[in-house]
Amino acid sequence: MPVQDLEKLKLAQRYLLYIKICRNCGSKNSLKAVKCRRCKSRNLRWKHRELKK
Repeated sequence: MPVQDLEKLKLAQRYLLYIKICRNCGSKNSLKAVKCRRCKSRNLRWKHRELKK
């Protein structure tokens, strides 16, 4: 793969995989979030990034 494609892949993975998910409403939040942007709950979790078996 060309170098440019690898850079785009890393950037896409950062935006798609490194997020927090609200446990109440299920919305996506930024990785720096403390409260949900939608329902204002503090019940957030990291998105699971490993493949489930």
